[in-house]
Amino acid sequence: MYVGRIVAIARTPSNRLAALYRVSSRSFPNRQAKLADTTASIVPKPGFEKDVLRNPYIAYNCLRLVHSFAVATNGSQTDPIVDKLQTGMSMRDALVLGLHALDYERDDYNTPRIAAVVEAGNERGYLGIVRKDALLVREFTLQPGTAFYVCTYEHNQPTEDYTDDGFQVDTPQGACDYVLGKGVFADLERPVTAACALENENGMFDVAVAEAPAAKE
Repeated sequence: MYVGRIVAIARTPSNRLAALYRVSSRSFPNRQAKLADTTASIVPKPGFEKDVLRNPYIAYNCLRLVHSFAVATNGSQTDPIVDKLQTGMSMRDALVLGLHALDYERDDYNTPRIAAVVEAGNERGYLGIVRKDALLVREFTLQPGTAFYVCTYEHNQPTEDYTDDGFQVDTPQGACDYVLGKGVFADLERPVTAACALENENGMFDVAVAEAPAAKE
């Protein structure tokens, strides 16, 4: 099944929180996640830079850390959500305002915007989506070994129906590998690249990026 982009929140068996982002794409597969300090960005691969002239929505910061939070999204809503968290706004309200302000993407598919946020040391996390017909933001209590996810298409509402109960990773790289092709994510088609944050023993987050094996040249 093709579900487009994916965001997820999770808790490992050792009680470390995670925020995950995966690009799945049919139209623009020649992209990669690039990491600079605590920000991961989705950009065209070398030789495909002109793809942004065809669709300006394909390049953006997909994952950022701020204070004790990790934010993952499929578009330019990442930065305003981070800005709201920096002011002390709650995770729920930051997602609601960030998604509402930018709304769904005005491309050929009316692509929804999706977002996820977790806070180190907090067992609760949030998933949100703004579609042409709805704005949905929901809190989840994260149990060890469990991930919740929402996608731009098909699995496009935050609900317990979209859950993975086998989330057993111990590194941010392992989280990338997982969302690219393990557990429930193995059945979701056309993975391209991923960026993930995983809580460390110091109560902060480490970040990694990876490409799906099929996307490597």
